[in-house]
Amino acid sequence: MELSVWRTFVTVCRLGSLSAAATELNHTQSAVSRQIRGLERQLGVALVERHARGVRPTPAGEVFRHHALATLNEADRAVRAAREVRDGAYSRPLAVGAAPSLASGIVPEAIRGLLKQAGSLRWSLVPGLSAQLHQRVIAGDIDIAVVTDAPPGLPHDLRVDRRFLGLDGMVVVMPVGHPRSGGGPVHIQALADQTWVEDNDGSAALLRQHAARAGVNARIDLTAADLHGKLALVATGLAIALVPGVLTRALRTDVATVDLIDPPTRGIYTITPRRDPHPCAASLHDQLAAAFAPGRAAQAAHHPTRTVAPHPHAPADRFPTEQNHA
Repeated sequence: MELSVWRTFVTVCRLGSLSAAATELNHTQSAVSRQIRGLERQLGVALVERHARGVRPTPAGEVFRHHALATLNEADRAVRAAREVRDGAYSRPLAVGAAPSLASGIVPEAIRGLLKQAGSLRWSLVPGLSAQLHQRVIAGDIDIAVVTDAPPGLPHDLRVDRRFLGLDGMVVVMPVGHPRSGGGPVHIQALADQTWVEDNDGSAALLRQHAARAGVNARIDLTAADLHGKLALVATGLAIALVPGVLTRALRTDVATVDLIDPPTRGIYTITPRRDPHPCAASLHDQLAAAFAPGRAAQAAHHPTRTVAPHPHAPADRFPTEQNHA
């Protein structure tokens, strides 16, 4: 099978359109269709199905897309590495994955520290949900990922090494000028009449669980596509939201945060492949621990009875077997 055909298939899946894929790849739509049909004949299974707004992968197509993407990424790395050796400038790039709130918060700070320490280093940052990042570490696409154990948790997987960075307390974000902004920590009951917005299942589950323990319901009436959309809805006064405490240093200026009394928490971890780890992965973990430390100190000040210092092994009950969505 030619990798160019695999690339066409992956592009079709990403764009959800034969015509859009043809434009991006500088092919005709008929050529793209022929490549997809030829690939289906080789595999003996349908890979895409049409719907009202374009095409989408079949279940078999989605499985093939996952493996094809990993193969193409590895092939691209192989080509780059060979050319770098030819040019006498080889250095293994560092691919860093991070959950959205961490990609906007402590990860850039940690990478800056790593670059000061390591000097010249090619690197890339790949935001994604924790479950997706876990799979990409296994596939070899990412050298180190910074993930969370927000519901439904992180999987046990002997193919990766997981190191605990610390606990992150969630906070409430609301528009500047909200009657509760600028005050001290509040009970969730005081916000029971508010409209909430969420952007992922993990954060929504933390909010619902925290509210249920207090005997109230959290009205999650709005859903945002991502963290930036969630904060935009808060800034316009349409809702309030639960966000990770580690994000507070990177929030936009037209929102304010309020601490919850006994807030829900999530564990923050790095995961790296056990086979052939990147030489700089351990150093980046140390930089991440240093970047996370100010957040732990602030959390300890708000909750003096809560132990938030990092430890080498997180409690066993923080690891359900399902994969994470935050």
